[in-house]
Amino acid sequence: MNAPLLLVEDLSVAIGAARVVDGVSLSIAPGEALALVGESGCGKSLTARAIMRLLPPAARHAGGRVTLDGRELGALDADAMADMRGSALSMIFQEPVASLDPLMPVGRQIVEAVLAHRRTSRGEAAKLALAMLEEVGIPDPVRRMAQYPFELSGGMCQRVMIAIALICRPRLLIADEPTTALDVTIQAQILALIKRLRRETGTAILLITHDMGVVADMADRIGVMYGGRIVEQGEVFALFRRQCHPYTKLLLKSLPSLEGERRTRLSTISGTVPDLHSWPPGCRFNPRCPLAVDRCRTDAPPLAPAADAAHLAACWETARMAELDR
Repeated sequence: MNAPLLLVEDLSVAIGAARVVDGVSLSIAPGEALALVGESGCGKSLTARAIMRLLPPAARHAGGRVTLDGRELGALDADAMADMRGSALSMIFQEPVASLDPLMPVGRQIVEAVLAHRRTSRGEAAKLALAMLEEVGIPDPVRRMAQYPFELSGGMCQRVMIAIALICRPRLLIADEPTTALDVTIQAQILALIKRLRRETGTAILLITHDMGVVADMADRIGVMYGGRIVEQGEVFALFRRQCHPYTKLLLKSLPSLEGERRTRLSTISGTVPDLHSWPPGCRFNPRCPLAVDRCRTDAPPLAPAADAAHLAACWETARMAELDR
C-alpha cells in the first residue's frame, strides 16, 4: 500500500465529560476508499467533522492527531485550515439544506468555492459551476444557478452540496451519507462521478454510510464503529466473508436478504446503545454481546490482528465467533 494520505492517530472528541469519539485511529492511502459503518450515534460523523476541524459548538477535540499529506491539521491556524478545506479536503455533509447559505443563489455558492481556491475570473468560475451542476445530474442547470436553496428539493440541495465538494478536485473527499436524499438513478450517477474522480485524480475517499451495498461498490476497506470506537477493520470482502467481532456479525445478520425463506423475521441486536455519559467498563459492547465473559466487562480489548495482519478486531472472544451462527 502507498504511504497514507490521511493518518488519524488516537483521535478523541468530547461533549462535556463524555468521550463520544474515543481513540480512533485510521489511515487512507491516495486513491483508496475507506468506509465507516455502525449504528446512528456511534461517532462516525463526529470523527469526520473532527478531521475537518468543524466540530459543533458543544464538542471539543480531546486528543490525538490528524495528518493530511504530511501536514498536521491541528497545528494549522484558522486561515491555513480554511485554505485546506475545499482544495485539499472536502466534505459532503449529511444535511445539505442546513449547510447551504439560504440567502445566496446556489450557483453563486459554487462560484465562491472556486474563487476561494483558484486564480480565475468570475466568468470562468461560473462556467465551471454550470458544468459541475450538469455532472451531478441537475436538470436545467442554467435556471437552477439563479435559484435559492429553499426553491430546490432536498435531493437537489444534496447534489448542489456534492458539486461544491467536488469542484476543486480535493485530494481527500469525506462523504457523509452522500446519497441519502437521492433516488436510485441519481444515486448511481453520483457514485459513478465519485469513482471517476477517484480514478482520474487519485482522490482518497472516507465514506460514511449505512448502506452495505454502497460499501461493497465503493470501498476498499471498512471500519466498523461502536460506542465511539473502531471495533473491527479490514478489507471489505474479507470482512463480509468473515467477521471477527460479535457486533459486526450481528450488524450484518440484521440486514434483510433476498436469500432464504420469505416472511422471515429480521434478526436484531438485543439491548440498546449505552448512554454516552456512562459507557460500561471494558468492551463497550459487552452489555449486548452474547459472547461476553468476565474479562469483557473489566478490560477494554485493543484493536489487534484477528483473521490476518490486515484484519483487525477489538475482541477477547474472536475464537468463539462460530457460536453466533447456531
